[in-house]
Amino acid sequence: MNIDYTIIAPLIRGLCINITGQAQVVISEKATTIPANALTVDLNTAWDNDDQIFDEEIAGKLFQEAYTAWEFDLAPSGVEAATQKIIRKKQPTCVAIINNQNLETLYWIDQDIDSAKNRSSSKNDLPFDDYSIRESENISVYHRNNIVKNKIALVTGGVQGFGEEIVRGLTSSGAIVYIADINYEDAQHLAGKINVKEHRTLAIAVQVDVSNEQSVKKMFETVIETTGGLDICISNAGVLKDGSVLDQDLESFEYVTSINYTGFFIVAKYCSRLLRCQNRTAPNWKTDIIQINSKSGLMGANKNSAYSGGKFGSIGLTASFALDLVDYNIKVNAICPGNFFNSPLWSDPEKGLFVQYLKSGKVLGARSITDIRNFYEDKIPMKRGCTGIDVMRAIYYIIEQEYETGQAIPVTGGEVMLH
Repeated sequence: MNIDYTIIAPLIRGLCINITGQAQVVISEKATTIPANALTVDLNTAWDNDDQIFDEEIAGKLFQEAYTAWEFDLAPSGVEAATQKIIRKKQPTCVAIINNQNLETLYWIDQDIDSAKNRSSSKNDLPFDDYSIRESENISVYHRNNIVKNKIALVTGGVQGFGEEIVRGLTSSGAIVYIADINYEDAQHLAGKINVKEHRTLAIAVQVDVSNEQSVKKMFETVIETTGGLDICISNAGVLKDGSVLDQDLESFEYVTSINYTGFFIVAKYCSRLLRCQNRTAPNWKTDIIQINSKSGLMGANKNSAYSGGKFGSIGLTASFALDLVDYNIKVNAICPGNFFNSPLWSDPEKGLFVQYLKSGKVLGARSITDIRNFYEDKIPMKRGCTGIDVMRAIYYIIEQEYETGQAIPVTGGEVMLH
């Protein structure tokens, strides 16, 4: 039997989330001995001989059955059980994967990367027993500043612009964040700075080309190997090359589309497979795929058809993905920010949009970058560009609310208003 290890850690993570209602980190370790308090799961029957596949749904049921038996063995009995006024749910901190009585892998669980690694190195397999749920008590309401605490997020294009703002915002709120970018060295540098500031491992660099399917697939395999799963995927990577339909070359059009539109599809495809796997053992845990779209996805853009067209199309993908994934408690929404004038996209002195638009004559009569900036700021009722804080507030709203999916939320200072 060939065990599909890309689904094991997400199933374990989902199981522990279902027990505690809290985000978890799962890491693996090759070992020869099963710790005394480990939850042991034999996955032999998850192999389908007829179809020659490892069945994700059957594997999820095997985890749930193994946990029920494990918890029963640890449950109090006699007078202690009869006098309990609360329901105690024990969480395993170590899971042993068995195949035909052979130990395959150990998985260690805790609430952050560093503590999970410490648990593995010290072989501390004592279960958590401090998760107590009172009968009929609702524990799903979070304080707003804890919306993403200990959750695991991934941000594509996370090195600069809105991506960097989102990475910094999430880690400052206690989330573990993958900085996914084609520029791996810059991602490592940013992750290092954040981890030093926070005095723990919260940021992880991972290289990805979102237009390349194998690169995206490998990225999510890295996520599974490193933390066991994911809660929030923010598809932010994007590029822009301005040009009129009259003269833009096909190569530029296809380049922009491959990242802004096709890239979103590829990221959502592999992310949703991971999140569906977690859902097998955590059916009530809601997860999020969020695309950072643009106001150009809500209105046409002069001499910017490749960018605007890809963003319009991505809103259609957002609505369609939301319908595809709602059965797995995966919410899919888009945020449509206005112009982030202080980002490299706009302000880079060589390649920024201010320079591009000045050279292309997009703004009639403009003689300087200041003229271009004033032109765009004057179009916004709030008289300023969008900022990272504006986008972060929208992200927190999307994650916090549980009743909306398939939406495109403008964050444009009134430049684009709903009808």
